[in-house]
Amino acid sequence: MPQMAPLLWLNLMLMFLISFILFFIMNYFIYIPSKMESYKKLMNFQNKFWKW
Repeated sequence: MPQMAPLLWLNLMLMFLISFILFFIMNYFIYIPSKMESYKKLMNFQNKFWKW
């Protein structure tokens, strides 16, 4: 059974690293955040008047 040359291992490692990094980058940019308007309705703001 032939052994892999060190350059082939390096190419294999670079291919996996690049695909791993691209996977995380795509997951980061695909995420669609929900609108903040829905959170404003849920939050109950109380005005506080500070006496200095």
